[in-house]
Amino acid sequence: MELVVASREGDSGAFEVLVRRHQKAMLNLAYRVVGSYEDACEVVQDAFVAAYRGLSSFREEARFSTWLTTITLNQARSGLERLAKRRRREGRSLSDPGPRGDEGTEMDPPSPDPSALEQMEVRAVRKQIEKCIASLPVEFREVLVLRDIQEHSYGEIGAVLKVREGTVKSRLFRAREGVKECLKRAMGAA
Repeated sequence: MELVVASREGDSGAFEVLVRRHQKAMLNLAYRVVGSYEDACEVVQDAFVAAYRGLSSFREEARFSTWLTTITLNQARSGLERLAKRRRREGRSLSDPGPRGDEGTEMDPPSPDPSALEQMEVRAVRKQIEKCIASLPVEFREVLVLRDIQEHSYGEIGAVLKVREGTVKSRLFRAREGVKECLKRAMGAA
């Protein structure tokens, strides 16, 4: 809390420490909610600006990270709305430059890492999981990200989302079931 107090008193170095301490977790959260790295970066930047401006309203009843998570989620929700509007206005590019250049090939010794096929399979499964998470309604997606990816407690999630712990657990169950059903459909499992 001393960093928060110092930031309130105008110590920009203290706020920079808070940013460095929390930016990775907030970026991960924003990315999981909005689904785009560039948009997530914008969301996190807006969240930190809002947090800095709102430091005077931070009541130290909760942890700073919980308060910042709430701000980031609110910014992500707004980001989803902006992104949806932008997508309706803009078309997508059909041309993708793809990888460039071929410097020639040299014989490399076999790698101890998984084969290219295994890596592709893992990436495909991971991508499908991300698609399934992205297909969830926002209130389920938020709870799933906060609990299973960010590893917040049920109480912290309830405080961030301003819902009861039972509601958090219910949404989490429904989110996990939604992902499981989506994966079954996508992977062809019965």
